[in-house]
Amino acid sequence: MDHRIHQVPRQQALQFPAPNKVKHPENHNLDFKSILKEQQELKVSKHASDRLQERNIHLDDSQWKLIHEKVTEAKQKGVTDSLVVMNNAALLVSAKNNTVVTAMNLEEASNRIFTNINGTILINE
Repeated sequence: MDHRIHQVPRQQALQFPAPNKVKHPENHNLDFKSILKEQQELKVSKHASDRLQERNIHLDDSQWKLIHEKVTEAKQKGVTDSLVVMNNAALLVSAKNNTVVTAMNLEEASNRIFTNINGTILINE
């Protein structure tokens, strides 16, 4: 077996196939700000979605919007992982990933110790 490195002539090394250009006709009217806003939406992990359903926790669109705004505000202040406490639920949210990690009702949350968070958001509605 030959372990030496062989040099490839420059003409061969520089001949790359042209990349295929993918066209997205439905997105061509969106500006950068709109696309960036879409990518920053608050996501709910599968685990959190299951917990919301099994613990019968329902949040309406205005509550989700408020949570998203507060998490964004906390992220600007350097928070990466936060506990969001509301009247009916407590959510663990990764501000870094804009993702709800888990959810619990307040009865469960009252006797728990929360670790690996560096910020708390209190929402009183």
